[in-house]
Amino acid sequence: MAEISAPEQGKGGQRKLRSRKMSIKIDMTPMVDLGFLLITFFMLTTVLVKPYALDLIMPVDNGPTGPIKKSQSLTVILGEANKVYYYQGLATDPTTKIQVTDFSDKGLRAVLFDYKARIGDPFTVVIKSTDQAKYGNMVDLLDELAITNNRRYGIVDISESDKKLIAVK
Repeated sequence: MAEISAPEQGKGGQRKLRSRKMSIKIDMTPMVDLGFLLITFFMLTTVLVKPYALDLIMPVDNGPTGPIKKSQSLTVILGEANKVYYYQGLATDPTTKIQVTDFSDKGLRAVLFDYKARIGDPFTVVIKSTDQAKYGNMVDLLDELAITNNRRYGIVDISESDKKLIAVK
């Protein structure tokens, strides 16, 4: 790997009295090989991007099911352009008033805190989504439910009466 080359002795076997300078030659091939092996090892064993998945706990099959009282529920509809429509009661009831908000702190979060304070602890949020809503809006809504400590919610399909309420607004 490394070698030291010494100059040959002078003629007649006589030595020179001057100090000799020896040249040293180091073979760098093993060092380069080791470097590339380490680079390859760390490139193959590292995790570049960790996959992110939303944890959604689904209810058990034999859990409580049945109708929800309209006085203890809030229907939230995710619409286009990050709009959130909400109402309490039934969509088919002509006295139902639909309101619009957004995902800001003073928007949906304030609405959820307000309804939770008015309705009480057995408070159910019924989540519906239009075809124009983004997936990120659903994630934001689930985050808001976690922040406001609302553990009772259901995700259902949007009905034609809900679409008509949104179209009027």
